Amino acid sequence: MEEDMLCPLCESSSMLLCKHRQRTYYRCSGCSSAFLHPAQRLSFAEERRRYELHNNDVEDARYQRFVTPLVEQVLSRFDSAHRGLDFGAGTGPVITKLLRDQGYDITVYDPFFYDDYQALEQVYDYIVCCEVMEHFFHPRKSFALLKSLLKPEGSIFCRTSLFTDDIDFSAWHYKNDETHTFYYHPKSIQWIADYFGFTRLRVTSNSLIEFSLSQG
Repeated sequence: MEEDMLCPLCESSSMLLCKHRQRTYYRCSGCSSAFLHPAQRLSFAEERRRYELHNNDVEDARYQRFVTPLVEQVLSRFDSAHRGLDFGAGTGPVITKLLRDQGYDITVYDPFFYDDYQALEQVYDYIVCCEVMEHFFHPRKSFALLKSLLKPEGSIFCRTSLFTDDIDFSAWHYKNDETHTFYYHPKSIQWIADYFGFTRLRVTSNSLIEFSLSQG
């Protein structure tokens, strides 16, 4: 498994980065992302079982605090007249709960727990993806889907832990989750914005990322 690989995002050549716990990781020469060898991804059933272990109680105050920065971004940019999508909501769609408590119109989609494909046949003013994008097997295809679901002037709000140059990947705890397969570098985020034509990109210090089609 030490052969060169193509990056699942930008398709640049990628070289072996490290091996850890029988998992093999590569580093992209183009967008600087890191990713798991495709043959070592979990099966659909294995991935679902792993997510079922998450204790995502929508009434849990700690869980609510964790997603609050994303919720606040939505509240600051959109109002209850806009339509939203909680993409990859998991077993406990807490963002949906908190926004609906504010009277917001938001739809839930998750391929494992809310697999309603009608949700993917609509368009939305905003999409939230909290700790979702690192699970994408095919990030370029996934972001193409997300952009296709956006209205003009729409925004995608994401949260993930970014892989920066000062991180020792082999010791980084974030890679140890078996469902994490792709790790975004700041260059990866810029690549996504450029490739998909987002006109506004904002990355905050706590790894909140906004891809927007709005100039504002």
